[in-house]
Amino acid sequence: MQTRKKYIFLTFLASWLLLFFFFGDQLRRFAFFSGRKAEAQRNWPHWTDRSLLKSFADPKELQSDGDPSLPSPRARRAMRLSVYKNSRCRMETCFDFSRCEKHGFKVFTYPRERDQPLSESYDKILTSIERSRYYTPNPEEACLFILSIDTLDRDHLSGQYVRNVDEKIRSFPLWNGGRNHLIFNLYSGTWPNYTEDLGFDIGQAILAKASFYTESFRPGFDISIPLFSKDHPQRGGERGWLYQDSIHPKKKYLLVFKGKRYLTGIGSGTRNALHHIHNGKDIISLTTCKHGKDWEKHKDTRCDKDNVDYEKFDYQELLHNSTFCIVPRGRRLGSFRFLEALQAACIPVLLSDGWELPFAEAIDWGKAAVVGNERLLLQIPSAVRCIHPERVLAFQQQTQFLWDAYFSSVDKIVHTTLEIIKDRLLPHRSRSRFLWNTLPGGLLALPDFSTHPGDFPFYYLQHGSSPSEKFTAFIRAVSPTGSLSQPILRLIQAVSGSQYCAQILVLWSCEKPPPPSGKWPQTAVPLTIIQGRRKLSDRFFPYAAIQTDAVLSLDEHSSLSTSEVDFAFVVWRSFPERIVGFPTRSHFWDTERRRWGYTSKWTNELSIVLTAAAFYHRYPAGEGLAGRGARPHPAPPLCSLPRYYHSLFTEYLPAGLRELVDSLAACEDILMNVLVAAVTKLPPIKVTQRKQHKETVPQQVGCKGGDAGTPPTGEQSPSPPRSPPAKVKGTAGAAGSRCFSQRQDCLNQLVDWFGYMPLVSSQLRLDPVLFKDQVSVLRKKYPRLEKP
Repeated sequence: MQTRKKYIFLTFLASWLLLFFFFGDQLRRFAFFSGRKAEAQRNWPHWTDRSLLKSFADPKELQSDGDPSLPSPRARRAMRLSVYKNSRCRMETCFDFSRCEKHGFKVFTYPRERDQPLSESYDKILTSIERSRYYTPNPEEACLFILSIDTLDRDHLSGQYVRNVDEKIRSFPLWNGGRNHLIFNLYSGTWPNYTEDLGFDIGQAILAKASFYTESFRPGFDISIPLFSKDHPQRGGERGWLYQDSIHPKKKYLLVFKGKRYLTGIGSGTRNALHHIHNGKDIISLTTCKHGKDWEKHKDTRCDKDNVDYEKFDYQELLHNSTFCIVPRGRRLGSFRFLEALQAACIPVLLSDGWELPFAEAIDWGKAAVVGNERLLLQIPSAVRCIHPERVLAFQQQTQFLWDAYFSSVDKIVHTTLEIIKDRLLPHRSRSRFLWNTLPGGLLALPDFSTHPGDFPFYYLQHGSSPSEKFTAFIRAVSPTGSLSQPILRLIQAVSGSQYCAQILVLWSCEKPPPPSGKWPQTAVPLTIIQGRRKLSDRFFPYAAIQTDAVLSLDEHSSLSTSEVDFAFVVWRSFPERIVGFPTRSHFWDTERRRWGYTSKWTNELSIVLTAAAFYHRYPAGEGLAGRGARPHPAPPLCSLPRYYHSLFTEYLPAGLRELVDSLAACEDILMNVLVAAVTKLPPIKVTQRKQHKETVPQQVGCKGGDAGTPPTGEQSPSPPRSPPAKVKGTAGAAGSRCFSQRQDCLNQLVDWFGYMPLVSSQLRLDPVLFKDQVSVLRKKYPRLEKP
């Protein structure tokens, strides 16, 4: 027994000796890692035996934790969730729709506090709202509320940072936890993380923010806006750089970038890598370290050479001469470079992962920008080279449309934001993406008119449709006697004789009631009398009695023949988006007075067709005023559709402009021409007019001496007049001069409101075939145009 125990012990001991001899190294390593479990976690990777795997990296780099200022993805998500406590807000859960039912979409801005300074940009935003058609001074009527506290810059290191916002907004009785409030923000967070912390709880408010992360963006609730500078124009804005006669098939540079290079911190990774794609030929990528207070402390070996190369190129020249522009992220996701590239028709190549693009809910950025990936920077050059030239031109054209329609001014940025929110209130009547991404754009395609593109005059050709084959004659009567004058009787007979006339509407704008039905002439088409409010803007109200697409606007003293009316209507059907008419005027820049001038001299150029005798498209609008008063013929049934330019005049323009029209004599036709030109970017069209009508001037309310009379001495016209204007003496001349001065003032006030001159000049006049040719008049289609 003792011998057996001895052999067993020796065998066990020998086994341990053999195990230790052959596997001792692995056992020591196992014991080493087991002992390290109780210690603090070490940086990874850290190899205990370099013979197992050769290292191709710098040991210092492997031992480093990276930039300590950058939080981990989990930490960033936690910070965003702490900022947006109502991260699940949707319009259905955090917006009170009932406030918008009674008075429609009205916006109230909180009263501005005297001791609370506003930044220049936020003052522009509030001004844009207060001068718009959305504004209401009554909070009881408001659907949406805007704070008077400047929330644009929420970087607490900034001098424009407003403190104690939480305490201030909680004291507002209308705050209601942020419900039905809209908050604008351009800068959030601060060094080093630049999180989306605004420094106060936004509650259930909608956030219109620049540099929006998709992770914190609440789809269908928040709105991403572009980052714009304090110098961005209030209204109007500069035109895009791409002109019809300046399109180059191939620009000097394919891809360019010139900007700051961040040496440390967030955003430094992307910009530090941009030098890899620079070839000095058709790809120019220039960066500089020379910015900030302590750039020399962090500068690397490339800084000196980069700073020298950076000064060799002009930024504006690069924008003008490049097809694509790299738009990388900065400290935040957005940058001013985005709007600069759009204006320059330099196709943006976006390198900003996680950026919710501006107005992406409405705008299809796939037609105007290249969205890249920060991690795939080296693939960008080959990717843009593969884009077909026709596609490149389409991208450039779309950048110009988007710039002009939505981004060229603070007004357009703010109005686009509000229109997107308005579309959410009535989804069944919201604009389609086609309307948002096609000329003239969502701001001018009113959904109250129609949501079907085929109903708009500028989409007829694209949809293979055409306007109706009839027109409505709309005559404004302003005779102070209250009786029917001979001119209006002759006008009704001439217009009713047209084969294209469907109905005649007479807007009675006199103090005395209209004559009884027996006094009106018998016509082959329905004749309806509408009692007006004796305002000049009444003629462009969206009356429901108008049944046709075309409206022939007439003054009672207009003198037209049936042939003239027929020919003008045929011309209009080929250009339904424009104003087509007879008496024309033009505008010019008066260099001496430094203002816009208005002239009735006969020149080769025209930019205004007076609505005393002109065709234009109705813009179909919910409910209008039905005809009422004397009806020699049964009135047509009410039209449920709005009228296009009538609706645009009534609903798009703010009340202040319509009041301007009513206060200044003979201003309404200028406003209509300016409005149509702003929509179409095209001039009106003049059609043939009999010789004796060239001297005829339509009478306007308040201008009893004629339309313009004799222009003031020293007026400059676009070109010398073909015949000297007639001299007018006495009270008629004084009244004409006064009316002419009012038209000058009207034009300049409209330019000030739009922010630019929308009118477009033209030298085009359309005549019928064989007009004044040596052919018998009886053989021509419109013989009355040439008969004396």
